[in-house]
Amino acid sequence: MKVTFYGIGYVGLVQATVLADAGHDVCCVDINETRIENLKKGIIPIYEPGLTPLVEKNFAEGRLTFTTDAEFGVNFGDLQFIAVGTPPDEDGSADLQYVLKVAETIATHMTSPKVIIDKSTVPVGTADKVRAKAQQVLDSRGSDLTFAVVSNPEFLKEGAAVNDCKRPDRIVIGTDSADAEELMRELYAPFNRNHEKIIVMDIKSAELTKYAANCMLATKISFMNEMANIAERVGADIEHVRQGIGSDSRIGFQFIYPGCGYGGSCFPKDVQALVRTADGIGYESQILKAVEAVNYAQKNKLFEYISKHFGVGIDGKDLSGKTFALWGLSFKPNTDDMREAPSRVLMEQLWAAGAKVQAYDPEAMEETQRIYGSRPDLSLMGTKESALNGADALIICTEWQNFKAPDFALIKQQLSEAVIFDGRNLFEPTRMTKKAIKYYSIGRGLSVTE
Repeated sequence: MKVTFYGIGYVGLVQATVLADAGHDVCCVDINETRIENLKKGIIPIYEPGLTPLVEKNFAEGRLTFTTDAEFGVNFGDLQFIAVGTPPDEDGSADLQYVLKVAETIATHMTSPKVIIDKSTVPVGTADKVRAKAQQVLDSRGSDLTFAVVSNPEFLKEGAAVNDCKRPDRIVIGTDSADAEELMRELYAPFNRNHEKIIVMDIKSAELTKYAANCMLATKISFMNEMANIAERVGADIEHVRQGIGSDSRIGFQFIYPGCGYGGSCFPKDVQALVRTADGIGYESQILKAVEAVNYAQKNKLFEYISKHFGVGIDGKDLSGKTFALWGLSFKPNTDDMREAPSRVLMEQLWAAGAKVQAYDPEAMEETQRIYGSRPDLSLMGTKESALNGADALIICTEWQNFKAPDFALIKQQLSEAVIFDGRNLFEPTRMTKKAIKYYSIGRGLSVTE
């Protein structure tokens, strides 16, 4: 089948590439000329395991093309995927200007019937707006061409997006058109062979399904962080609690790890957007507002521990002269994405208190440089070990695999004080006590050395 994607970011590039790898002919359209030229050269704008060789292979074999020519893209594919960004507006609602611009572009250039597919994460009712925009343009052209609008939300995890596309656990298709449903089933047939994964529903239900899924996962995280805060106050160990409740099949172990807050491009934005949608229909979503509030507060936890340990605020004391080793900048492992990352909140708090940061991340160093530029209180280090040199303490913000078994003797040797502030609970407190390391973790109390 011939397919066009508009917006070549995380969702668009991964889904387009996997569809091309399955045998479809896919055209990727983006207004960013540099991005398109780089993609033709095999330079991928994001870090996603397994993506680069897949792009290179399908581009070389001619099934994947890149262009800035929107008219070419419109006339290339029968299926037109909108995968552009929907950034939060000032009030937290999703900004649909890019989605509607693509709809306008498709209607402006189409010369044959099309299926327009919303792949971007969009609020309930967006398909109606896309349909209205496209019809308005066709009417102004005096055209009687027909089109269908489909909601086909993505359920990709950054760091595992390629595998999620290749082996989806469900494929949600929202449509009121039997012909569009048939085409979508044909498109996804290569991914639907082992057992039925396609779930067809009305468009608004499909739109809400995406938000409901992300908000449920965000709720689990915030709930667990709230339990961690209670555990600290009553003297319980949240890791024991996690194992106790995760063993219940109704709850499960996924997304119940306490930590220093969630980030990324999806959970924060989608919780806010659904709250605004609810507000817009006169319903107050108390649970989602609490999820957002807990997460906002949780991103301050590490700085609270640091402030308490170093006596910040006592007799006007700040962190001037202190240097902190920071392991982990991305919002989660296996990505370079720093959108809404807890590390950003922490670093900005440390800088405001007069401290310096020596940071290391396996993939997010360039992104950190892009966001913050060069500044005297930030040093980006080549290894996790070099970040320790001369630092007063170690802070962990991201649970990268190679942070989980460090050289503790080296940590003690390099730090001016043997203290770790762990936002991801990577180590056992009793083990840290035996190693004479003062250890702060989430919901587990302080491991006090003798």
